[in-house]
Amino acid sequence: MKRKSNWLLVGMLAGLGFVECCGPQAGNETSGNGALEAIFARKSVRTYQDRAIEPEKMDLLLRAGMAAPSGRDIRPWEFVVVNDRAVLDSLAAGLPFAKMLAHAPAAVVICGDSARSFYWYLDCSAAAQNILLAAEAQGLGAVWTAAYPYEERMEVVTRVLGLPEPILPLCVIPMGYPAGEESPKDKFDGSRIHYNRY
Repeated sequence: MKRKSNWLLVGMLAGLGFVECCGPQAGNETSGNGALEAIFARKSVRTYQDRAIEPEKMDLLLRAGMAAPSGRDIRPWEFVVVNDRAVLDSLAAGLPFAKMLAHAPAAVVICGDSARSFYWYLDCSAAAQNILLAAEAQGLGAVWTAAYPYEERMEVVTRVLGLPEPILPLCVIPMGYPAGEESPKDKFDGSRIHYNRY
C-alpha cells in the first residue's frame, strides 16, 4: 500500500507539471514517467535565488518525506522546517560544510527518534531521499548535508534547533529555487552490478 501511495504522489507531481526534465543517462525510456524523470534529474544544488518557497510546495515535500518506507512501519522521523533567517544563519555559522544555508531561503532538518527505533537513520534516509526527489520534481534545488554520524555537527544542530532527547539529527537539506543551471551527474557504473553471486 505504501509503495502505491509513493507512486500516486509522483504521478500527482507529474500531472501538475512539476516534473520538467530527465537526466542524460536516462534516455527516452523515462519520458512520461514522473518518478524516473525526477530520479535522473536530481542533482545537488548549493546556490539559490532570493525567493521564498511557497507553503504548498513545502507541504508537498513533507508529505513526500512521510510517504517513505519504514521498517515495521515505525516511522521514527521528525522534520524541522527552518525558514527564519537568524536560525538559518546560526546553522550556517556552526556547520562549515553547510555554508550555503546563509543564502538558502529554507531548509528541512530530518531527525529521528532513537528511542522508537535503533535503525532510525535508515528510515530517515529514505524520507530524505523522497524530499530531495520531490524538491526536484517541483523545480526546487536542494542538497543533502550530513549531521549524523558526526558528533560535533549533531551537537550544533541539536543546540540551534533545541532538539530534545532522544531526537537525533540525520541531515540538513538547504533548498530554494536554483540560482544557476546545474546538471545531474551520470553515476551509472555497470561494473558495480552483480547477478546471483558477487
